[in-house]
Amino acid sequence: MFTGIIEELGSLKTIRPQKNALRLTIAAKKILEDIHLGDSIAVNGICLTVVDFHSDSFSADVMQETLLRTSLSQLKPGSPVNLERAMALGGRFGGHIVSGHIDGTGTITRIHKDGIAVWYTIQAAPSILKYIVEKGSVALDGISLTVASVSQDSFQVSVIPHTLENTILPRKNVRDLINIENDCIGKYVEKLLKNEEQTPKGITREFLLRSGF
Repeated sequence: MFTGIIEELGSLKTIRPQKNALRLTIAAKKILEDIHLGDSIAVNGICLTVVDFHSDSFSADVMQETLLRTSLSQLKPGSPVNLERAMALGGRFGGHIVSGHIDGTGTITRIHKDGIAVWYTIQAAPSILKYIVEKGSVALDGISLTVASVSQDSFQVSVIPHTLENTILPRKNVRDLINIENDCIGKYVEKLLKNEEQTPKGITREFLLRSGF
């Protein structure tokens, strides 16, 4: 589990093709302080597993499914990336529940300044927008953000200077893709409501147990 609070900006060192996959090597500093093989690290919001590491970098394999659902395939050597280690038990929960499992990508259609903040308008598919709610949470490239407004085909977020200074957002341009992870609570609620419609007696202890709760 992650919180969407970016710990540092890393840099993609190398991309090594494998059969229906890629091995990424990413330069970093802070997140390497207590790294171990098998650790989960969110790279632009995508949960990846550490398969190798050195004093100045770590490597992770990216499967075809991940490449199809995310913007990782657009990265090049030298590209900056948002990095976050998995949440430590007992740590402060500064963002929201982020799993690192990307629902899809959106396209930045507008960027404009508003005082100290910068607004980003993101166009996304209906399958993603149905979980986007005003004042709700969304993870964009792994960054926990609050949804400022929602329309039929897009939504907006307003980003404070601290977030701009410590993430890759300022390097994004109009027409760039961005990874989107919806708030998982909404998806669980939807699943429960669908199951409830098929359960005449409503939500009971037995129903919750059958649904994995």
